[in-house]
Amino acid sequence: MVWKIYIHKVSMLSLGLGSLVCGLTSFMKISSGVTNVIEWEMMSLNSSSVVFVLIFDWISLLFLCFVLAISSSVMFYSGSYMSNDNYLFRFMYLVLLFVFSMSMMVLSPNLISILLGWDGLGLVSYALVIFYQNEKSANAGMLTILSNRVGDIAILLSIGLMAGLGSWNFIYYSYYISDENWILLKGLIMLSAMTKSAQIPFSAWLPAAMAAPTPVSALVHSSTLVTAGVYLMIRFSSALEGSSIQTFLLIISCLTMFMAGLGANFEYDLKKIIALSTLSQLGVMLSILSLGYPDLSFFHLLSHALFKALLFMCAGVIIHSVGNYQDIRCMGGLVKFMPLTVSFMSVANLALCGFPFLAGFYSKDMILEVAFMSWINLVSLFLYIFATGLTVSYTLRLIYYSLSGSFNLGSLSNVGDEDQIMSNSMIVLGFSAVIMGSVLSWVIFPEPYMICLNLFMKNVVLMVTFIGGTVGYLFNLLTVSYGLKALFNYNSVVMSGSMWFMPFLSTKKVSEFSLKGGMFFDKLGDKGWFEYFGGQGLYYLFSKLFFILNSLQMNSIKVFMKIFMVGVVIILFTVL
Repeated sequence: MVWKIYIHKVSMLSLGLGSLVCGLTSFMKISSGVTNVIEWEMMSLNSSSVVFVLIFDWISLLFLCFVLAISSSVMFYSGSYMSNDNYLFRFMYLVLLFVFSMSMMVLSPNLISILLGWDGLGLVSYALVIFYQNEKSANAGMLTILSNRVGDIAILLSIGLMAGLGSWNFIYYSYYISDENWILLKGLIMLSAMTKSAQIPFSAWLPAAMAAPTPVSALVHSSTLVTAGVYLMIRFSSALEGSSIQTFLLIISCLTMFMAGLGANFEYDLKKIIALSTLSQLGVMLSILSLGYPDLSFFHLLSHALFKALLFMCAGVIIHSVGNYQDIRCMGGLVKFMPLTVSFMSVANLALCGFPFLAGFYSKDMILEVAFMSWINLVSLFLYIFATGLTVSYTLRLIYYSLSGSFNLGSLSNVGDEDQIMSNSMIVLGFSAVIMGSVLSWVIFPEPYMICLNLFMKNVVLMVTFIGGTVGYLFNLLTVSYGLKALFNYNSVVMSGSMWFMPFLSTKKVSEFSLKGGMFFDKLGDKGWFEYFGGQGLYYLFSKLFFILNSLQMNSIKVFMKIFMVGVVIILFTVL
């Protein structure tokens, strides 16, 4: 019982200590430029060796530092959030196994050893999504694990293709993988990253995974499962330089961030709005990666992890305090009752919008300026601009409905800031969301980027942010005063709010095709030709044969005479 009380504190201290060690070691690696690789040869097959590899360079250690730091805060937060759950031990062990899987994936530069973390993430995420054991969780879990299996199969096929190189250490060979011979390998790696990071057309599982407990969502959407695909592409980035699949990845990622931003403006579930914002930011990371800037993608990956974990923690406190409601229309006026939580949520929202001098500003503003300075097509440019405006729009919509405005839950008397454990967890990430953007910019970029833009392009981000916020706020006022206006454009509203029908296409349509195909083959095969030439047909044929053999063995004089006459005729024909 005592261990159950203190398990969250022990986990927090252990993970926090590991994060501190990884952070200090990463700074030493940056200053010295040294990379340590540990190899364990498991077996040798002809000229290829199956090797378990761990790499310790500044990228893997810095990312692992953030993973362990956020996991430490989430475990401490879970001690209060899940305190009344009957299966607290099971939850804690699953989260620790999830962190271990992500650590193995981060430290592995080998496609075979990376499977330990890659498949572990998929399996443990399924167990966490179905944690509450109801029908909705079961459906969300199946959608999550089946979508991720597509990427797992792509990794397995990539292992088969890389056998031609004589080694599966992709970090050594990525410079030498050309489009002429290895375009299929690059396409499979990109496919696996798209499924893990939920890019179009695999985006449906990300909002569905919100069926998991909120601490899991804070961990998954900040630094673990969804960022695994982006991290893999960062490691493979040298192989993508000058490749033809860069343009394809750019279009897909830009469409994803636009679609997610549009869907978040029509969503009313608090956790799904934050999940769609994660999807939009993943599109930002992969888009700048496809333009040839993996360091910027990694920078945004780290800064986004801090304020997104904080955002989910604040959402969990709000959901707990308002009676487990998740509809933002049932909230409102929370700034009067939960000032501390609302303050941290406002900081996280402003960091998401790229407010100056917060964590999101340093990475997102630089990404947009570098993208505007690059040679990109007009479609991608407009998608960047619209997605930036939509981000501010749904953020202000979330603030309007839940944090400000009129209080819509007057019958609930227990609304207020949660206990000290949740508050302390948010305080740590809150200060990190404010200061870590500038710290990371100094650490990762000792020499600043040279940004050369004219005055109009330099101010485009500021103008789009202002326009997006204004339009979003005006639409919020319209929904209060003219609630039925959406019915005049019902089809477009439904399409925009349903992620372009992607959940429908990923579930019902896939199942309908599979079930109809199965029924067709059942009628044609199992109950048709297979049955005719299989069990029933063979039974009928053997029955006839056995009847003939039985009649031959009945000692009938008539049968013997017939066989004797046939034999005599055959002998006569052969003699003549």
